[in-house]
Amino acid sequence: QVQLVESGGGLVQPGGSLRLSCAASGNIFSILVMGWYRQAPGNQRELVAHITSGGTTNYADSVKGRFTISRDNAKNTVYLQMNSLKPEDTAVYYCNADIATSLTRNINFWGKGTLVTVSS
Repeated sequence: QVQLVESGGGLVQPGGSLRLSCAASGNIFSILVMGWYRQAPGNQRELVAHITSGGTTNYADSVKGRFTISRDNAKNTVYLQMNSLKPEDTAVYYCNADIATSLTRNINFWGKGTLVTVSS
């Protein structure tokens, strides 16, 4: 089986920064796309950013220029550097990954989430 474990959430003041990490472990043949989603209370889960194995990135318009996604393929880890945080960034952030567990089997996995609270 595969596990995604997030870390790095917490409380930060508006304008501050946080760095989230997500490490994948288990039965991994290769990792295709890794990404971050978030869900605020009363809202649907939404894409924040994702990155392919080749390094191509995609961002939600609301975080462009403030957030940066990166990955370390050797460590099966994806990062989300969040700068200039705003109260509306407050949400549970979930790691997501498309993982090949064999040459012929791809599965989408979710982490359990980490809470980011932006407040003074």
